[in-house]
Amino acid sequence: MNLFSLADNPAETHAGLEQSTILIVDDEEYDVSVLEQLLSVRKYRLFSACTGVDALMILESEDVDLILLDIMMPDMNGYEILREIRALKERYIPVIMVTALDNKENKIKALEEGSDDFLTKPIDKYELYARVHTLLRMRHYYKQMAITKQRLENEVARRTAELEKALKELQWLNNKLEDSHKEIVERLSSAAEFKDPETAAHIQRISYYCGVLARGMGMSDDEINLLVQASPMHDIGKIGVPDHILLKPGKLTLEEFEKMKEHTLIGHKILSGSDSPLLKLASEIALSHHEKYDGSGYPYGISGEDIPLSGRIVAVVDVFDALTSRRPYKEPFSNEKAYEIIQRGSGSHFDPRIVQLFFDNLPEIARIQSQHQD
Repeated sequence: MNLFSLADNPAETHAGLEQSTILIVDDEEYDVSVLEQLLSVRKYRLFSACTGVDALMILESEDVDLILLDIMMPDMNGYEILREIRALKERYIPVIMVTALDNKENKIKALEEGSDDFLTKPIDKYELYARVHTLLRMRHYYKQMAITKQRLENEVARRTAELEKALKELQWLNNKLEDSHKEIVERLSSAAEFKDPETAAHIQRISYYCGVLARGMGMSDDEINLLVQASPMHDIGKIGVPDHILLKPGKLTLEEFEKMKEHTLIGHKILSGSDSPLLKLASEIALSHHEKYDGSGYPYGISGEDIPLSGRIVAVVDVFDALTSRRPYKEPFSNEKAYEIIQRGSGSHFDPRIVQLFFDNLPEIARIQSQHQD
């Protein structure tokens, strides 16, 4: 019995789907031949296999768009072959199961195994054309989506590479900017050294002491880094103090002390007016590091937490370092004597929290002092 209904061949073609590749898997040569005759009218590329092993070998080497798969096969039946096809990762190939067994159980099993459609012999060619055309369109859309997906992935990869390059360039510029900031600190601090040679190691110690206390206060890494860089400029205003006052070996007169106090305002004026976060912080410190917690400091007599945190931190370490360093007007005090003075100043001269942090970190303070002596 002829398994296929051979009506007139249609003249219509399907633009865009011609040259699609179809694999016919059937152990009956006659059935394969008739299917090939019917499908060749549409100019499809056709391959055939009479066993499951042959079919899987073809799939390894060819980009197949559709499979017509017979259920009743000698070595591997159609269901077993279908499971192998569906195991091919990241590759969707539509499958039409073809069989002479026209019962509900076979159709359900075929669909459960992953078949996309089902044809029963004898096959009507128009039904064949319609089902093949529908699934080839699905395959075509799938391939287009895969191409679009790949293009998007390539574009994302390209944009990501560009972004990474831009970030590296930005990091390089940021490093250059940070180097420039450090150079500003060094040059301004050097300018102060010309007026007061005793401050060479002093400014280094102040910087490191501030870093210790800033960490103890829970500041962020960026805030700590900024304070470490800005604090050495706290006395930059001494540039404007006359030498006979700045270097006087004895006690200053009231008039001379008033002139000395102006270094906070001079430093603030030198450093203010910039958009640089570093110089803004340095200006804040220059102005506020001689304010006292009880409001008896200068230049404005502000008190408590109205004094910027940066100024309160520098106030403690600046006094400690001044007490333990040689100055034109005095010999250095011992650390023990300096500790006693700072403790007495807690709550009056200094913020009590910062004083406590200072004593909590005495081993680190002593290490810095030892490594950066005058």
